[in-house]
Amino acid sequence: MSTRPPITLSIAGTDPSGGAGIHADLKTFTALGVLGTTVITALVAQNTHGVSRVYPIDEEFVVAELDSVLGDMPVDATKTGMLGSTSLVDLVVDRARTSDFGFFTVDPVMVSTSGHRLLEVDAVAAVRERLLPVADLITPNLPEAALLLGDDVAEAQTPAQMRDQARELIARGARAVLLKGGHAADGDVADILVTADGEIAEFSHPRISTPNTHGTGCTLSAAITAEAAVLRRANGGEALSTEEVHGAVERGLDFLARALASAADWQVSLDAAGAHGPVDHQVDVRRR
Repeated sequence: MSTRPPITLSIAGTDPSGGAGIHADLKTFTALGVLGTTVITALVAQNTHGVSRVYPIDEEFVVAELDSVLGDMPVDATKTGMLGSTSLVDLVVDRARTSDFGFFTVDPVMVSTSGHRLLEVDAVAAVRERLLPVADLITPNLPEAALLLGDDVAEAQTPAQMRDQARELIARGARAVLLKGGHAADGDVADILVTADGEIAEFSHPRISTPNTHGTGCTLSAAITAEAAVLRRANGGEALSTEEVHGAVERGLDFLARALASAADWQVSLDAAGAHGPVDHQVDVRRR
């Protein structure tokens, strides 16, 4: 009898320093026991100090990449990272409607950890109006959520405001929203999951004092995608229940917390001043 592992797909940009983007996604997929596939949207020259150059991939080639994977392999879960432009957002939306992405996680990557813009200003509306409605889960941080709700919307400051903004994003079409609280100023990190059926779950982790936060959003969305792929593979391709989405999110958050803690004292840059190193994607491998 034939068998296969759960299969995940990441549609995102690269990171030669290995902390974010496709590189972080593949390491996370491997660490969590799924087969990772990729569609590269941009070549990004970056390291722990920031982004120096972005080279967008020709969209015809992106289509060829998608055809190569989706025409050959049964994908259980897909995530997006850096998309960059309105036309690329539209391309992904069209493919999500006509192909089986499995469980579809949208990480609305807009700005890098170092502050470099990774999504064109006019593409925010495309994400807001067209990409959110085809997503099973979106994973914005506080600044991203505010931008998705409108140019004049302030970032949430309290758990109540986070819940309200997550509900508003659900009203825009997303089936579930994980609003990440890592950008809040003080205290434990509080993340809030709201689903279209009205369920609300709050997760809390101790805030870890570390400069090594490069690629945390990519790593978290990849971990959730991997967990969702395992569940979808196990249930024969059926859509995930609210309880299963909750479990995938909880395990993804726990993985990121372990990876952050394990790399808290790392110094991987030759110039530590102002550097944001990666998390430890191999934390569980090291333990085993």
